[in-house]
Amino acid sequence: MRAIFRSLAVLGILPVTVAAEWSHEMGLEGRHHWQSPAAVEQKDGGLSLHLETEYYRRWDEGRQSFTFTPFVRIDQQDSERTHWDLREAVWIYAGDGWETRVGVDKVFWGVTEAYHLVDVINQSDLLENPDGEQKLGQPMLKLSLEREWGIVDLYLLPYFRERQFPGAKGRLRSTPRVDNDQVAYDNGLDEYYPSVAGRVSTIVGDWDIGFAHFHGTSRDPRFTPGLDGSGNPVLIPNYDIINQTSLDIQAAIDDWLWKFEAAYRSGQGESFSAATGGFEYTLVGVGETKADLGVLFEVMLDSRGNRATTPFNHDVFAGLRWVANDAAGTEVLGGVVVDWENGGKFFNLEASSRLTDNLKASLQVRAWSDLDRNDPAFSLSQDDYIEAKLTYYF
Repeated sequence: MRAIFRSLAVLGILPVTVAAEWSHEMGLEGRHHWQSPAAVEQKDGGLSLHLETEYYRRWDEGRQSFTFTPFVRIDQQDSERTHWDLREAVWIYAGDGWETRVGVDKVFWGVTEAYHLVDVINQSDLLENPDGEQKLGQPMLKLSLEREWGIVDLYLLPYFRERQFPGAKGRLRSTPRVDNDQVAYDNGLDEYYPSVAGRVSTIVGDWDIGFAHFHGTSRDPRFTPGLDGSGNPVLIPNYDIINQTSLDIQAAIDDWLWKFEAAYRSGQGESFSAATGGFEYTLVGVGETKADLGVLFEVMLDSRGNRATTPFNHDVFAGLRWVANDAAGTEVLGGVVVDWENGGKFFNLEASSRLTDNLKASLQVRAWSDLDRNDPAFSLSQDDYIEAKLTYYF
């Protein structure tokens, strides 16, 4: 890897005179499912190891920088989950009132806690976690323009990253499983169909407002039934060309944090609108300690109702976030998502704390209950799990 950067410096792409910054993290993860699997080839759990390295260089009095972040995971049970990705490989140039980014980068849109409705730039890395929080690196050209009233972001996304799904031996997969080797597009260029997007963000008093539009290949596939090479039933992912217009709003007022996201999408079957929003109220110094306790509540709606391809179609989320405000950065987040029409429930608990300056321990527990057979998340009803992780930073 160092030889690559020496070559870039010789070619004049990177300067030789500025010292590089390296940082690394290595994590050992154990996951256990306490329910019997839906398929005989699935296991109750196993171990996996991940390694992520970041190279960062800055020069030209801070106007230019380059970040390179490769990631790899090795999984004991699921060969599909053993994968690597280039999270970032991006050159940034900051001019007077403008900035450009060229390469592979990650972009996050959205403000809500339980469901990121408007986040459409990067593909979700479902092999890492079913919550969609982890993202694959996205090739892009981004131009940001700073104005007195806000910021305009323009994106050209020349290449599409397909979503990868757990293999036959993996848990947290659909039944039948999704076949990663069979993919269908509704355009003549497949993954080379260019996507474009734009976002305008501004601040009005206490309110942060973002308005965006995306045209291109949907990051969320729809599925059609098919057969694999052995004649077994599988689901085939289909990627449609969509248009999505979205709005996100956030306001911090005293101890309240108000959040709202809304989107209108066409091109993926019937056109639909969806929204999610709510609040987080923070009790500062709860119980006469230095810890804070946040109370979270959000509502999720989808105009398609029971025809929606997402489980968050008529649901509410309620949770608590406890932040110790200690030197170890101890945090605990727990909550439940409830479908008020069919009674389905999703429980989530996340906790983390640093054991030393270089070692962090994390715990995650997830469970599903009373899911309707037609619920998109029904395949996960036997995949409740607990996950423990140790991450070493160096």
